[in-house]
Amino acid sequence: MAYITDPRVDAYIEALPDWQQAVCSEVRDLVHGADEEVTETIKRTTRPYFVLQGNICALLAAKDHVNVFLYDGAIVPDPEGIITGGHDNKTARTVAFHQGDPINAPALTAMFKQIIANNRAGGWRKLKRES
Repeated sequence: MAYITDPRVDAYIEALPDWQQAVCSEVRDLVHGADEEVTETIKRTTRPYFVLQGNICALLAAKDHVNVFLYDGAIVPDPEGIITGGHDNKTARTVAFHQGDPINAPALTAMFKQIIANNRAGGWRKLKRES
């Protein structure tokens, strides 16, 4: 898959252990694959963010896992139960991957696509107000 990368995101991923690099690279490919207009940047000093008319997700590598923060305002359905944290969070929920965990690519991609659609419709905050 061809997309424009941010060298700062490249550097973030390249500094990680191999298994975390693999997780972050796969998530990166999935979010870019969800829509060709997705861009990436660094926010909060060092954290990779993927955006399209608002935040879609962010990556945070911790000591023993990688968190993918989904900026959905907790309104995107999770029929496959991939959300691992932040169930009561008003802004973002997380999917944590530990070494060896498989990535449910179809479920994560579906969530990315819904977040993007919500962003294009004015964002989850607007959608929550209107519902």
